[in-house]
Amino acid sequence: MSVWIRRGLQAVNAVVVLAALAVLLAALTAAGAPRADAGGAQGAVAAAAAVNGTALLGAAIAVGVSAIGAGIAVAYTGAAALAAMSERPELFGRAIVIVGLAEGIAIYGLVVGVILIQRA
Repeated sequence: MSVWIRRGLQAVNAVVVLAALAVLLAALTAAGAPRADAGGAQGAVAAAAAVNGTALLGAAIAVGVSAIGAGIAVAYTGAAALAAMSERPELFGRAIVIVGLAEGIAIYGLVVGVILIQRA
């Protein structure tokens, strides 16, 4: 892969990560939601809907990105663990622990998603 393609992909990844962080920050702080006092009862309903939608979107992004990251991590650590166990079978326990640590990333994302949904 050429250097320019690699740099372009890194730039796209950086933009996606920054957008996801902005959505998560907006979900946690309820930024951009209309004020309840602006339109009476309709303003309160609109504010609640905006906060709920943003929190749910943030939860979806947190769970999805963490699952993708965990999948990539498990792919690399699993391949390395199998290679190590083919040479030394006594490394089975250590290899399983390393793969389990990589899978923990998805669990952290799920916890963040549950917290965001509870705030909605």
